[in-house]
Amino acid sequence: MLSGRLDDDAAVLACFTGEEEKNVAELPVKPERDARQQKVAETVFASTRVLRDRFMALHADDVYDAVTDRRTARPRLAELAFAAAERFPGLVPTRAQLDAERKFIQAHKDGREIDQGVFFRGLLRSPVAGHHLMETMLLASPRALRLLDDFRRTGDLDLGAVRIRRLDGAAHLTIDNGHCLNAEDDGLVADLETAVDLALLDDEVRVGAVRGAAMNHPRYLGRRVFSAGINLKDLQGGHISFVDFLLRRELGFISKIFRGLRHDTAGGGLCEQAVHKPWVAAVDSFAIGGGMQLLLVFDRVIAADDAYFSLPAAQEGIVPGAGNLRLTRLTGARLARQVVLSGRKIAADSPEGRLICDEAVPTEAVDGAVDAAVRELDAPAVVANRAMLHLAEEPPDLFRAYMAEFAMAQATRLYSADVLDKVGTARTRAQDAERSPAAERREGLDAGTRP
Repeated sequence: MLSGRLDDDAAVLACFTGEEEKNVAELPVKPERDARQQKVAETVFASTRVLRDRFMALHADDVYDAVTDRRTARPRLAELAFAAAERFPGLVPTRAQLDAERKFIQAHKDGREIDQGVFFRGLLRSPVAGHHLMETMLLASPRALRLLDDFRRTGDLDLGAVRIRRLDGAAHLTIDNGHCLNAEDDGLVADLETAVDLALLDDEVRVGAVRGAAMNHPRYLGRRVFSAGINLKDLQGGHISFVDFLLRRELGFISKIFRGLRHDTAGGGLCEQAVHKPWVAAVDSFAIGGGMQLLLVFDRVIAADDAYFSLPAAQEGIVPGAGNLRLTRLTGARLARQVVLSGRKIAADSPEGRLICDEAVPTEAVDGAVDAAVRELDAPAVVANRAMLHLAEEPPDLFRAYMAEFAMAQATRLYSADVLDKVGTARTRAQDAERSPAAERREGLDAGTRP
């Protein structure tokens, strides 16, 4: 069906997907379909998806060049996908199609984001397009650039779910998504990227530090919490974006912590050297899911000795970001499999916990341990050496290849029957928190977090 010629193949794609979309348009919305109608819809989406995949396998670089003006423009993820939808009809969902889907809970969507997974897998598989896209996502976000002068002047900004404060050469980022125990959602990802950008852009900042705020939840009143992972309630409600959450967090602020921030040059290119700064994480109570994933890119991790780490993505049915790529480096293959595949919890003060954190100290000693870590990492040679360590541990092409497959795997998992069933019936993180901290601690120990 496809010839290998871009314009001809684009016409075939537009014609085929256009005709198939007419069949879907004649059906009721998903929650109102009967079994036969749903089978028709699934057949349409499967057949068009196969063609899109073949198209991207043949034309990824040409598609990317077309929507980036031969790599002279640098659109971010969502902007890139919508530009491709306009330039190549039928390749990826339009803005209108995604807006229509977002009116429904996750189980009632048709899964058009899977086609975004096809698109980004194709781009990231390409060394040319994929490398350029990864570099683009290392640039400062437009919001951070707008706020930079204010932060340089005041050294203190409240971004919504994150507060950033400069103190003695360190940028202290405090996560305060308190209504859901610092669970991650689209808004928190955006705020974290802005805060990380500001820390890297401000010349007066030499070290970054991230910690959770004190909670107002009855069971954690006054206690700090690092992160409860992905917001399952938002996922169930259809409010977690594949592009603006799941791809953006990996290619955006997490990559900037790990790989540094890139700058535009006056000539429109990128500076050869990224801006690197060392980062400290302080874990109180727990780092679950995405929270534990974050720890894998920090240079120093301090944990309260009653905290624990958990990566229950397999139990939830999704892929834990780049955790599968990075966890084995810290823990070894066997423990990594126990954590990822079986949901094993790791107590911070256990021997296994010391593979995740550098220090486990009493809660009242965390502040002092963070300050000491900041002072120790505030040295010019630290910056150069951490950059070289990261290059040796995870070359960009390795990360690019992983993210290509992650894009498709995660998009597919978001709409898999087992995930939809789990997020529809499972308790939210907030509901889990109704149990006492002591009960959570006992459960963690029973699950094998101590030898």
